[in-house]
Amino acid sequence: MTTALLSWTELEQLTDFEIDTVNGPANSRSRLRLFGQPESSVRVTLYRDNHAWCPYCQKIWLWLEEQRIPYRIEKVTMFCYGEKERWYKRIVPSGMLPAVELDGKLITESDEILIALERAFSPLRVSLTESKAMPLRQLERMLFRAWCSWLCYPSRSQQQDRRDRAQFVEVVEAVEAALARTPSPYFLDDFSAIDVIFTPYVERMNASLYYYKGYSLREENPRFSAWFDAMETRETYRGTQSDFHTHVHDLPPQMGGCYSNKTSEALANQARVDGGDWFGLPDVKYPEPETARAEALQRVCKHRENIIRINPIANESMSLALRCALTHMMTGEMPTPPAGADVGLRYLRDRVNVPRDMSIYAAKHLRASLEAVAAMAGDRSAGEIPVRHRRDQDPKNFAMAASAR
Repeated sequence: MTTALLSWTELEQLTDFEIDTVNGPANSRSRLRLFGQPESSVRVTLYRDNHAWCPYCQKIWLWLEEQRIPYRIEKVTMFCYGEKERWYKRIVPSGMLPAVELDGKLITESDEILIALERAFSPLRVSLTESKAMPLRQLERMLFRAWCSWLCYPSRSQQQDRRDRAQFVEVVEAVEAALARTPSPYFLDDFSAIDVIFTPYVERMNASLYYYKGYSLREENPRFSAWFDAMETRETYRGTQSDFHTHVHDLPPQMGGCYSNKTSEALANQARVDGGDWFGLPDVKYPEPETARAEALQRVCKHRENIIRINPIANESMSLALRCALTHMMTGEMPTPPAGADVGLRYLRDRVNVPRDMSIYAAKHLRASLEAVAAMAGDRSAGEIPVRHRRDQDPKNFAMAASAR
């Protein structure tokens, strides 16, 4: 019996997913956020990275979303992933991200931006300059340094790896103690700017240490686990949140390298992150939205021409392979893929980017179906994901589609 393969028209009819990018929930695709206010109220322009990979951009993004301050967004390419736009270098010669234009004044450096925003509007429950904020800000930097020491340098021996791990765990215990001092799951009695400061790199620690070191920050530390759970109740955070697969492959160019300790735990975790089961990873725990598959389908249908064009296999074959994967995702049926589909589908599987392309659960469903159909076609891959750069993710490949819609 032949399994029915849905046409592009039939697939498009299966999704009506859409969000209000201006006034709706936090999202990576917006160019303007108003929160129900008139456009004349906008005083802030945020310059952030195209990919939603920059941790310092996420910090400003999350703060603005929590405060519901109207702002515009201009997206810029990080150097690791493509050529920096000339118009941005005329504004910021260093090319540094993020930057904010506030009432006509340009500000760089994420902490300086937050302090300026506090003065222009109001602190997010606590000012970063207050005395009770300073020890926690220093603790975040200690955690960052301990993470870098373990992740970003190859260990000379197992003993060195154990020492680096112990140093990191010691700082984690100090963070756990700080979280335990309040009745809330946050660093203070309620969510505050301190949580914003911790969010970007703690999210990346959770992903990278799981993958490269076999250490699960969220699962092995009860206070951090409760903190992650609380963060995921906030639609502001969910709109900026990434997944393990995205982070572990976007980090090496940013960090100058991420090194595996090649323990059995790390190798097993790498297999899970790269090849599935993506639904078993400790990168998200909030309930899956009913719209996850529809979101993934809508995003692929919208950009399918460029997705097909940049793929390493022939356009006609990739179009057919992609329809097979989307048919599987939406109906559970398994159409027979064309020859070469394993290479083409795995190339796409490895380049689904959260949250730039879609939210976490949408990406999990898409990756799972891409892999399921690829496995029917063969065991070939499209090659290793680059670690010195990610020019395979150059946003210029999609700029035409984005400007046309």
